[in-house]
Amino acid sequence: MNELLIIADPRLMAERSAWLENLERERRFSEHTLDAYERDSRQFLTFLTGHIGGPATLKDIESLRPADFRGFLAARRKEGSGARSLGRNLAGLRSLLRYLEKKGLVNAAGAGAVRSPKQPKSLPKPLSDKQAINVASDEAQLHEEPWIAARDAAVFTLLYGCGLRIAEALDLTADSLHAGATTLRITGKGNKTRLVPLLPVVLEAVEKYRSLCPYHLESGEPLFRGARGGKLQAGIIQRTMQRMRSAFGLPETATPHALRHSFATHLLAGGGDLRTIQELLGHASLSTTQVYTGVDSSRLLEVYDRAHPRA
Repeated sequence: MNELLIIADPRLMAERSAWLENLERERRFSEHTLDAYERDSRQFLTFLTGHIGGPATLKDIESLRPADFRGFLAARRKEGSGARSLGRNLAGLRSLLRYLEKKGLVNAAGAGAVRSPKQPKSLPKPLSDKQAINVASDEAQLHEEPWIAARDAAVFTLLYGCGLRIAEALDLTADSLHAGATTLRITGKGNKTRLVPLLPVVLEAVEKYRSLCPYHLESGEPLFRGARGGKLQAGIIQRTMQRMRSAFGLPETATPHALRHSFATHLLAGGGDLRTIQELLGHASLSTTQVYTGVDSSRLLEVYDRAHPRA
């Protein structure tokens, strides 16, 4: 907290805290987005401290011009931030300024006049079916501790077998899955709930992890635990995948999230319906699923022709 106290005056910091609380309680932003907006606003206020030569105040925020925001984005770009990160930086600042503007504290026009960085167009790159199955297998796990190897295999199996986001898998509680279950209820982005089918191989992987885990997995507590017993963090799984890339000669695009891409792409390649895959992934828009699976226009029209009653 000491770092936060020196980058802005107490009134501005209090308003910033109230804004973050509003995003969490009223607008129900995801934990990932909240962390990003907290970090973005902190970086901006730190930049502003050097930019204006002292801790920022609400009056300083009120007098900011588009050039000041461009200066911040230029500084972030110099530190290595890409277009996507810069776009999110700006989105977070606009959200904060709109919140302050609604309270009559500042004018948000300066940030609104700054054009968002052009986003690069890129398609996700799934693993091959053989690579995805290998990553999720017991034999591929690199950790010497048997229960941790079983844990990692169970997480990877959930990502590929159910198409979960990594945060969704790590948010599961000990009572989320039970023997004999055929579906899993997931609360994803925007607190949207969906049901995904549970393959026997998923249940088997989770049950093996349960049987080896040295910690008591109480109902309502995190299912997946770190080495010291706390909730397993996404960074650990990401680093595990990084080691697997090196060990098994996987491409740099092989990430935990690539297993979710693989789930969708392999279902579609096997004849799965795009609308069903959309539901399984929890996408609000079919166009998102189209990009996610690398569907071309002809395939999309083919799906519509089969599904539409007037086709």
